[in-house]
Parts: sequence; C-alpha cells; structure tokens
Amino acid sequence: MNISRRDLFHLAAIAGFSLTAEDAFAKLNNLNPEKLFEFKPVGNITLLHICDLHAHLKPLYWREPSNLISAKELVGTPGFLCGQTFMDYYKIKPKSMRAYFDTYITFEELAKKYGKMGGVAYIKTLINQIKAERGSDKVLFMDAGDTWQGTAVGLFTKAKAIVEAQNALGVDIMVGHWEYTYGKDRVLELVNKHLKAEFISQNVADDIWGDLIFKPYTIRDVGGTKVAVIGNSFPYTPIANPKEFTEGWTFGIQIERLQKFVKEVRNKGADIVVLLSHDGFTVDQAVAKMVNGIDVILSGHTHDPAPSPVVVNNTIIVISGSHGKYLGRLDLEVKNKKITNFAFKLYPVASNFIKPDKEVENLVNKLYEPYEKELSQVIGKTQTTLYKRDTFYSTFDRVIMEAIKEEADCEIVFNSGYRWGTTLLSGDDITVDDVYSMTAITYPDVYKFEMTGSQMKNILEDIADNVFNSNPLYQQGGDMSRALGLEYEIRINGEPGKRLSNIKVNGKDLDPNRNYVVAAWGGNMHRAGKNIKKLRPVYDITIDYIKRVKVVNPPQRSNVKIVDYPCGCPDNTGGC
Repeated sequence: MNISRRDLFHLAAIAGFSLTAEDAFAKLNNLNPEKLFEFKPVGNITLLHICDLHAHLKPLYWREPSNLISAKELVGTPGFLCGQTFMDYYKIKPKSMRAYFDTYITFEELAKKYGKMGGVAYIKTLINQIKAERGSDKVLFMDAGDTWQGTAVGLFTKAKAIVEAQNALGVDIMVGHWEYTYGKDRVLELVNKHLKAEFISQNVADDIWGDLIFKPYTIRDVGGTKVAVIGNSFPYTPIANPKEFTEGWTFGIQIERLQKFVKEVRNKGADIVVLLSHDGFTVDQAVAKMVNGIDVILSGHTHDPAPSPVVVNNTIIVISGSHGKYLGRLDLEVKNKKITNFAFKLYPVASNFIKPDKEVENLVNKLYEPYEKELSQVIGKTQTTLYKRDTFYSTFDRVIMEAIKEEADCEIVFNSGYRWGTTLLSGDDITVDDVYSMTAITYPDVYKFEMTGSQMKNILEDIADNVFNSNPLYQQGGDMSRALGLEYEIRINGEPGKRLSNIKVNGKDLDPNRNYVVAAWGGNMHRAGKNIKKLRPVYDITIDYIKRVKVVNPPQRSNVKIVDYPCGCPDNTGGC
C-alpha cells in the first residue's frame, strides 16, 4: 500500500506528534513496528477474509482473553494460545501494536496509545487499496460468518443493516452460524432478496428429503485461475442455539459429503479448492486431516487471531480474529493446479491510522441514525475494564449477572459463555449501545426457575465436556458458562462427568437433592427446571440496573479454581 507524505503527516497528527518535528516519521514507524501497510504480493490470487464481525460496524475496543484453556493435548497449539505464550509463539514484541491487537497484556495502556479497532469504513479503505494494487479481478473477498448478530443495529433491523454494510464492503461469498438465529424465513429472505454475496453451505439440508438449502459451492475466475469455494456453516447450530430457529434443517460437519464436493469441483476444472468454514480453528485443523484435496481453509467461529497460517496435510488454514479487528490477506501463486507459493498477513484495522472510506462511513451513520438517540444514552460508568472473552469469567458478564440476581431475587445466576461483545476501559461511560453489544440476541428473555443441585452439576459437567473435550470435533464452541452465587473447582483433564468438585452455593456445600432458585438467559438451561417464570429481556434488566447503581466495579478474579494448571492458566502469566 502506497502512503503519501501528506497521508503520513495526517497519521502523525492523529498519533499526537508535532507536524514540525523532524522525527515525526520515525516516531510513527516506532508506533507501527510491523509497518502496518507493508505487504509483498505473491502470485496472481488474493483471498481477503473476515470472520466473526458480530455486527460491529463502528470502531471499538476488544480485549483478547487472559486465559484460553483446553485439554492438555490442545493447549499451546494454534487456537489455544494467549498472553505471553501467544507473543512467544508468533514472536511479537511487547507493547507493540501487534501485542495490543493480539493479547490482553497491558491492554488499557496500549488502548490509550493506539486507539480503537475495526469499523467497516476502515476495512473498506484497506480493501480498496488492495484491489487498486492487485486489480479487482485478482481479489476474492470472503466472510466466514457470525456477521449479522451482536449489536443493537443488527437486532433492531433483523440483520438488514449488516447486510447493507456487507454489500458496501463488497463481500463475494459467505457462510453462517448466528445468522440462523433470525429464523429460517428471515435468513432466506435476506439471502435471496438483499445480500449481494453468495451464501453457500454444503452441510445444511432438509431433514426429510436431504435436499441442500443453499448452494454447496461456487467456482470463480480469480486472476485467470479457477477457484472453487465450498461452504460450511457451523455444524452444531441446532445444539448451540435454540433448535426452533432451524427446525427441519440438519447441519453437522458432513465429512463424506464434503469430500464428494471436493472431487466434484475438481472434475469441473477447479485449479484450487477453498473451504470457507465456520467450524472453528481447531476443528478445521482436524477436518484437513480427514478430507483430501482442500488447498485452503478460511476458518471462523472461535475468534482466534492467527498471524501465521497453520499447514496441515498441505492445506493452508487461516483465521482472522473477530469484531472487525483484522482483515486477512492470503496471496497465492498457482501453477499446474498446485499452490507453489503463498504469503499471508493479518492487517490490524487500526482505525486511528486508517482514513475511513467516506461512502461506507456515511452508510454506517445512516444505518444508526434512527436509533442514535436511544443507543448513545449514557447510563453509568465503569471503574474497571469491562471485557467479555475468557474461559470461565469476565467482568461484563459479572455485571449482567448482578443485574439479573437483583431482578430475579434468586440464589444463583447462569450466563452463557458467548465470545462476542465489546470492551470498555476503566473510567469509560457505559451507553445503551454497550449493553446491547453484550446481549443482542433474538432470544433475550431471562428465566427464573427451580433446579436441584444434582441437575446443576450435571449441566455444568456437560458444558465442561463441550469446552474441554480433547477431541476438537466434539467441541461445539463457546466458553464455560459463567455463574454468580456458585463456586467450584475443576480439573480440566479430569474424567468426563467428574471434572467439577468442591461446589459451593453462596459459601455452603452444594446439596444434590435440594431445589435451588436459579435465573439464566441465552440458553436452554431453564427447560430442565420447574416452576419456570419468564422475566424481562436481559438488556432491559441490565440497562435499568446500571442506571440505578450508576457506577460498576465488578471483581477481577474468577469464582472458578482450576486445579491442574498453575495459577489457572496454561501460560502461567497470572492473568486468571
């Protein structure tokens, strides 16, 4: 990307440097040790990739997890790296922009230095520059899903606003997961009437006749090369989300069907085969071992930033983070139907250092305009960092659970371990929009119910088996459900069904036979209880709570003790 002297002075001004300073450019370069815009092109194909935008159209802060725990066979491998271990693995310099985008370490300090991340207007600028450099005919832009859900503007417009943003970005092909929580009819309406990109999936079928709901693949001419793209939506959609949204549709990984389509596109003359996947980074590494003939997997779902590709059985696997923080670029040289060279870069979408595309910026403002007054309302302030992502505990979830506990007058609150949601810095105002960015789902109601201690333990054991299973094909995604009023110890590598111990409810040992008064949202836990009562939507409860308390300051430490990792996290950084 070519940056003019005028543009560099503009960036220096944004960074707070004097325009007359002789070393302004040197300081700017120090601020961007990776040389943010630098990339050496390879071959005649450029695949651009985003995943897990979660409807965030504007710049935001988003903190990476301080612990990312799994079975011992997986910890320390790409997909289960965080903090100092992540920096060591990818050779990232401390306090660099890369460190800020990729880890939680000194997050607040670096947030004040580098500013917010993401924003579709800024992504569009990068796309425009890459297409100008390469030529539009050599670029294919793909979206691995979890794009339509996650913010108020997505929820209020039933995803229409996000589709308009995708169209403005120029997305060519996409797959889905949370998209399906708008319901089958809405998904088909958006795909058939509004979305300009092709929505493909080889693993979504009618459960009676077996007919595919979407095109399984598409073949595009990119730089004179036939590129086949096969789609894979999230295989566990009817399990991870209420099944009524996709009643009558089957999902699954569908390995045999996938292998069949790889052979089919090869027979149709495809030079290379790309799998656009929402399986998750680790699952896709397993898929690459089971399916022959896939050249590239563009992964999504697990929100991992991976600065370097993983190569499994000659399959190049990349994933591009979440929330619009990154734009992935994979350049390929293809000769005789084989990839002979490639280069990859995760562009950090550093909104303080990229000039936004004016048309897309205007579109975002237009999409927000009907809701701006409501969403920009300040309802309180935080004294500490409010973040979402971690294996067992997050401060924003704690605030939500405190709100629910007060509303429901219950003993225990459970909060699903969703990975999406913005981050607020200590001292920041909390707006209505911020609360929606943590709670904007199409099934937001809070339920109050009764459940025995034995039932609760069994449910938590099932969730733990999902999160910590040593076989990635059995991991359905998400972090461990959060709990308020309940503490326990867990052995990550313990026997399934027997991982949890020393469970206490408000300081007292869990009684397996006693009925406890519980509240939960965002899942199916209430369906196993009795005396079920539906309360208000979680965002209304949380907004009213923050308005009342005015200032939130949730505890920083988790209520879960991990007994088989030092200090609770694999990299022993003390971040848990």
